[in-house]
Amino acid sequence: MSTVPAFKRLPRAVREQQMLDAAVKVFSRRGFHAASMDEIAEDAGISKPMVYAYLGTKEELFVACLHREGTRMMQAIAGAAAPDLPADDRLWRGLRAFFGFVGAHRDGWAVLYRQARGEQPFARELATMRSRLVEVVAGMLDHALRAEGREIAAVDLEVVAYALVGATESLADWLADHPDADPEKTATRMMNVAWLGAAQLLHGVTWRPPAD
Repeated sequence: MSTVPAFKRLPRAVREQQMLDAAVKVFSRRGFHAASMDEIAEDAGISKPMVYAYLGTKEELFVACLHREGTRMMQAIAGAAAPDLPADDRLWRGLRAFFGFVGAHRDGWAVLYRQARGEQPFARELATMRSRLVEVVAGMLDHALRAEGREIAAVDLEVVAYALVGATESLADWLADHPDADPEKTATRMMNVAWLGAAQLLHGVTWRPPAD
């Protein structure tokens, strides 16, 4: 009797998604270095040579995971924050979509923001994605400011956008570690922190250090 496993023939796109699903789970548990292609193949229910044939080396597979999870996240945010909405509604919908993604794809978040952060060349991929996210937030703020008939220096807008993205990422890490936490409530908490400050900015209110 043959000991070679029989694999059901599936369309290539479906098979690739199965491999990526398995790889994201294994990479999130093990990290890049400890993860093995054998375990990924076993979790995907396929042979290891098939993983190599479809998605290449372990490094190429990890990059493919980053691209897929990053694209999913950005599409969720962009699809939720329509440009014709009021500024606070756009930010709220974007935050809700972001935390909804993290809550639904905790393994994907772990790969994106934990496993990739300290590993080159993966850190460059993450930095590129993060820059796009900062651009989206800065664009939202700029649109809101212009609607109020105000403008601020580009560097100030960029700093605020980086601050909001950084705070949001930190809270997303907290959400990923608390499976019972509600993503929408988490988004509401972040909205209260972010929007109260952003609203003051929109109205020209700034804090100044006291004179010595």
